[in-house]
Amino acid sequence: MAEPQIRFDDGAAYERMMGVWSRLAGEIFLDWLAPRSGLRWIDVGCGNGAFTELIVERHAPAEVQGIDPSDGQLAHARTRPATRSAQFRQGDAMELPFPSRRFDVAVMALVIFFIPEPRKGVAEMVRVVSKGGTVAAYAWDMPGGGFPLQPIQSEMFAMGFPPLRPPSAQVLIAEALQNLWTEAGLQGVETRKIEVQRTFNDFDDVWTTAMLAPSTGPTVASMPPDDVELLKKLVRARLPADTASRITYSAWANAVRGNVPG
Repeated sequence: MAEPQIRFDDGAAYERMMGVWSRLAGEIFLDWLAPRSGLRWIDVGCGNGAFTELIVERHAPAEVQGIDPSDGQLAHARTRPATRSAQFRQGDAMELPFPSRRFDVAVMALVIFFIPEPRKGVAEMVRVVSKGGTVAAYAWDMPGGGFPLQPIQSEMFAMGFPPLRPPSAQVLIAEALQNLWTEAGLQGVETRKIEVQRTFNDFDDVWTTAMLAPSTGPTVASMPPDDVELLKKLVRARLPADTASRITYSAWANAVRGNVPG
């Protein structure tokens, strides 16, 4: 059985499935970075612009450039009213289309585990950030069970379906991120855990939202109906509802930051 792949090309579907989670974690991440206003930002792997929007709304940047390989995601990013001051272009995180020392801050929000060679991605962020500038990222703690799809993925794995394996899962733990940033020559490297909670209207809201994920929806759609019903039963037991049928559960990410030597 082929392993599920994690790739989002539908910006609207991403917004419902992951964009909400991204904003919840992104707000805490930006509070931690505490940047001043008027900086030049690059959002590497900006996706559908969920995190880019937070930068614009909260920190009055002088400039924001969003880079992503997916045309579908970028198309959605350009529709966000708050990102009209940002510029979006297709590009590769391992070969950023900008000259050296172009930005004050480079960020990766929920992206680094997609990059085939994370060291190259970090090196490129370091290259395009000015001396004294900030390079930072956060990523779901999949090895530690922090991925938002974990309640469903765990039960799928118990039923014999392959585990979710992003291209660079080895960089998702805090120690690995710390090492990546240190090896890239960054100074003052720090990590922290970001934990967030999301509330769904009911189990159907949880289920239909999760089925928008390309790593989950197609696999479930290919399962025999009896297996799908069993999976739903197991996930329901894992995610009890409150008296109003709402379901709340947590996800968590590891974040890292460092400064380019001055």
